[in-house]
Amino acid sequence: QVQLVESGGGLVQAGGSLRLSCAASLRTFSSYAMGWFRQAPGKEREFVAGISRSGGVTDYANSEKGRFTISRDNAKKTVYLQMNSLKPEDTAVYYCAASSSALGPRGAYAYSYWGQGTQVTVSS
Repeated sequence: QVQLVESGGGLVQAGGSLRLSCAASLRTFSSYAMGWFRQAPGKEREFVAGISRSGGVTDYANSEKGRFTISRDNAKKTVYLQMNSLKPEDTAVYYCAASSSALGPRGAYAYSYWGQGTQVTVSS
């Protein structure tokens, strides 16, 4: 059974940082592109960042460019999201997801496996 388990969420003040981790039980983790999404109350789930199978290609939503960094460690079967200069509007549940695509696609429909999410709350 495939499991993606996120951790690292919490409460942080505006301007602070958090590092999210997602540990995967995928047998061939390096065969999957990975992505981070988030969903705020009353809003649709949105793409945050994606990373290719090898980690050599990354993609970010416009609002996250320069503040967030996605990375992965295939040996540890883990993907990370480093979030800096956090803003109250970053408050959401953050999900990691795995896609059989080579790159980290922006569409949620392209992802086969999802974690349960971790809450990030940024206070002003």
